[in-house]
Amino acid sequence: MNKSELIKALADKKNLSMEDAALIVNTFFDSIKDALKEGRRVEIRGFGSFKIKEYKGYVGRNPSTGEEVNVRPKKLPFFRVGKELKEYLNL
Repeated sequence: MNKSELIKALADKKNLSMEDAALIVNTFFDSIKDALKEGRRVEIRGFGSFKIKEYKGYVGRNPSTGEEVNVRPKKLPFFRVGKELKEYLNL
């Protein structure tokens, strides 16, 4: 399922216009992104949690040339599935 399919499913299930459903879905995702950017953890009980993992910079190698490459520090989102979702999927 992609974002537009999620919007359509919400609109159909709750009898909303596509515009209202899109506003709800976009607000939901924007709120998660904003919280993560501020360094906060996002937990959706029964579904899972999102957090940011920070990785330090390092010197790597280009696999095709063997040349050393400096890899900059980075932050990446990390999702951990919740217990209830895990149990639901493994019935």
